[in-house]
Amino acid sequence: MTLASLTPQAALPSPSTAVWQLGPFPLRAYALCIIVGIVVACWVTERRLRQRGVAPGAVLDIAVWAVPAGIIGARIYHVITSPEKYFGTGGEPLKALYVWEGGLGIWGAVAGGAVGAWIAARQLGIPFAVVADAVAPGLALAQAIGRLGNWFNNELYGGRTTLPWGLEIHRMDPDNPGQALRDDAGQPILEPGLYHPTFAYEALWNVGVAVLVLVLDRRLRLGRGRAFALYVMGYTAGRFWIELMRTDEANTILGVRLNVWTAALVFLGALVYFVRVRGPREYLVPVGPAATPVPAATDSDVSQVDLSAREAGSRPEAPEGYRVVSEEQFRRWRETGEVPDPDAPAERDAATADERPADTATADDDTADTTAADDGRTGTAAADAGGSRPADRDS
Repeated sequence: MTLASLTPQAALPSPSTAVWQLGPFPLRAYALCIIVGIVVACWVTERRLRQRGVAPGAVLDIAVWAVPAGIIGARIYHVITSPEKYFGTGGEPLKALYVWEGGLGIWGAVAGGAVGAWIAARQLGIPFAVVADAVAPGLALAQAIGRLGNWFNNELYGGRTTLPWGLEIHRMDPDNPGQALRDDAGQPILEPGLYHPTFAYEALWNVGVAVLVLVLDRRLRLGRGRAFALYVMGYTAGRFWIELMRTDEANTILGVRLNVWTAALVFLGALVYFVRVRGPREYLVPVGPAATPVPAATDSDVSQVDLSAREAGSRPEAPEGYRVVSEEQFRRWRETGEVPDPDAPAERDAATADERPADTATADDDTADTTAADDGRTGTAAADAGGSRPADRDS
C-alpha cells in the first residue's frame, strides 16, 4: 500500500512527470509554460500598441530585446539573493550560468525585461511609457501561465491543509530531475497530507490583475505608465500574502522571507508613481514615409490592406519614428490622414484627461487593431523618444 492509496479522491492531483525526453533533448513542462506565456503577452501587447498607433509587428522587435534581458535579469536576481548555492562553502560558481537547472526570480525578470523594452523603444521611436502600459495586462497573464510550470514541478506550494482543494505533492527524484520517486510497484510516491497550491493562488490572482488593468485602463484612460504601475501594485499585493503561505526554502530578513519585503517595497514605489504622475494617454502618429494611415473601419474587423501590392512583393515603408498626439488628433489622423501640427496647442486639459470615463472617448480601444497603423514592420527610429530556455523554478 502506498501513500497515494490513502489520499482522499477529492484532492487536486499533481503531475508525476515534468520532463519528457525527445531523443537526446529534454522537453521541460516549465519551459513550455513560459513560452506560451510569452506568446500570450506578445499578442496582448501587439493589440494594445496598435490601438495607440504603433505599426504592426513592433512587439516582435521589442520582444527580441525584452525576453533575453528578462531571463538574464531573472537569473541575476536569483543568484544575488541565493549566493550560498554558488559562492558559499561547497558552492560551484560556474553553476550560476546553468539556467536549465532552475532558479529564476520574477523581480529580476521584470526589471531586466524593462531594460530590454526600453532599449527597443528608443530604437523604434516609441515612448517607453506607451510600451509599459501596453504590456501590463499581458505580463500578468504570462505570469499566470508560467505558474502552471510549478505545478508540473511539484514546487512552490504552501503548508498542510484540510481544504477541499488541497494539493497532492509527489516526492521528486533528485537523481532523475523532472520525475517522481516510485515505490517497488512502480507507483509515484506522494508526500503525506495535502498542501495549499500557492502557485495556483498566484496564477488566479494574476488573471484578476490582468482583468483589473484592462477594465480600469479602458474606463480611466490611463497614460504615462500608470497602467503598468497599476499592474505592479496589483501583483505585489497578491505576492505579499501568497509569499507568506509558502514553505519552500528562502532567505529571510528579520525572520520574514526576502520576497515579502521586496513585494512591500515595490508596491509602495508603484503606488507613489500612480498617485503622483498625471497626464493624458499618449497616442502616436508615425513620422516619415509611413505617415499615411489606413482608413478606420469602425464596423468591420477586416483589415483594409492593399492585397495587390502585397502580392506584387512590395511592402509599406516603415515609419522613421512616432509623434505623440492627443486622442482627438489621433482620431482625426486615422479618419482623414491629416498629420497634426506639432506646434498646435493642446486640444484638451491634460490635467484631467487621464481620468475621463471611457464612454466619452472618441477613439475607443475596441476599434479593430488592424486599422490602427499601416501594415508594415516598424523600422529604426529617428526620434529619441521616452523611453535559451527558461529555468524550471521561479522564485
